[in-house]
Amino acid sequence: MSDEADVPGRDGHRLDRIRLTGVTATGYHGVFDHERREGQTFVADVVAHLDTRRAAATDDLRHTLNYGVLAEQVVTVLAGEPADLVETVAERIAATVLAHPQVQCVDVAVHKPQAPITVPFGDVVVEVRRDRTWLPAAEPVPDDAPRWLPEAAAAVPPAVAPPAVDGAPAAPADPVLPPVLPPVEHVLEAPPAADPEDEVVDAELVQDALDAAPDAPVEVVLAIGSNLGAAQDTLRDAVADLAAVPGLEVLDVSALARTAPVGGPEQPDFLNAVLIARTTLSPRDLLRATSEVERRHGRERLVHWGPRTLDVDIIVYGDVSAVTDDLELPHPRAHERAFVLQPWAQVQPDAVLHGLGGGPVAQLAATAPDRDGVRWLALDWLTAPVPAAQPDPGAAPAPGGDRVPEPFGEGDPGDPLGAGPVEWADPLGGPATGRQDP
Repeated sequence: MSDEADVPGRDGHRLDRIRLTGVTATGYHGVFDHERREGQTFVADVVAHLDTRRAAATDDLRHTLNYGVLAEQVVTVLAGEPADLVETVAERIAATVLAHPQVQCVDVAVHKPQAPITVPFGDVVVEVRRDRTWLPAAEPVPDDAPRWLPEAAAAVPPAVAPPAVDGAPAAPADPVLPPVLPPVEHVLEAPPAADPEDEVVDAELVQDALDAAPDAPVEVVLAIGSNLGAAQDTLRDAVADLAAVPGLEVLDVSALARTAPVGGPEQPDFLNAVLIARTTLSPRDLLRATSEVERRHGRERLVHWGPRTLDVDIIVYGDVSAVTDDLELPHPRAHERAFVLQPWAQVQPDAVLHGLGGGPVAQLAATAPDRDGVRWLALDWLTAPVPAAQPDPGAAPAPGGDRVPEPFGEGDPGDPLGAGPVEWADPLGGPATGRQDP
């Protein structure tokens, strides 16, 4: 594999690498009949980019990538269901590697040294790089996927030895070979005209583990946020809407945090809170339910990390670790977002975030890169208005009629602390009742 460029982690440092080269298996990939019938050698090189510090610190295999298991998975792809293109094989390997939650990026090179080329050559290689933002165009291959055998070979009955003659041992049977078929000229014919009455076709719904409902209620953590319109009212209504979702029971709600926006364009501060809940919904059904609550409050995804009327994120779903196109658990940036960690630690002081980069939530909150952006935390915000959380009457209207609160400046009377330490604000606007270092 050619030298791959460095891959930065979430903190900007170069990710570590686990490199697996020369994994070899007989596969039946190719567009020609003889390739599907006779097979040929395929070789794969894989470089997984990940953070190995936690595994090294704990000396625990569970926190890194098991390259023995990975090698077997790569062989399962190479020797598995045939594909016309080497590109497809490379995508399947990339998807299988990225199914490991520790891996942030993967480089895959698939070699086809016996490719049917009519001129002298050394090798044919297809290389791909895929990561969490540029996902593979294939699904992971299950570990128990069967090895593939050509149809002709699978249909050949085992050789049967002829009976013994006059007590003499029988001569060994000649192997039974599949008949050699003359080449067939392929004629492309137009498909038959569709019958209008046959337009509806029954199909099997493809599901994965995130579609399975749990056997017992599972504890989940949800983060909610808003920075358009009457944000406190929106979040209060969102808590009620989430509590009304069948199969979702809200157990506790954190203090309300006012936080500076992280990333994206210039925009007003956010109000954020965390909900502890219990659910009998599958992870994906829970995602559909939270998305519906967002939609009900006018959420539009027009600008990446832009202002929004309501944002509802699934932070953790029990101890599930999974990565799919539409859902990643735990939330991939939860460990570095103080606007999630500080409210979470307030309502669950002993909480632990599992997964890559996880740990005690209170400790993560104290070291999060955006910890200085948490302005204050307000108690009892569900039952009383917080004056500093209300929209500025002079703010410009947001699209759709919402009014946008202007960000408070340092020393503004509406900001209890300006840019100072996080303070517990009295929900009625009185003196602060306590102080918490960020």
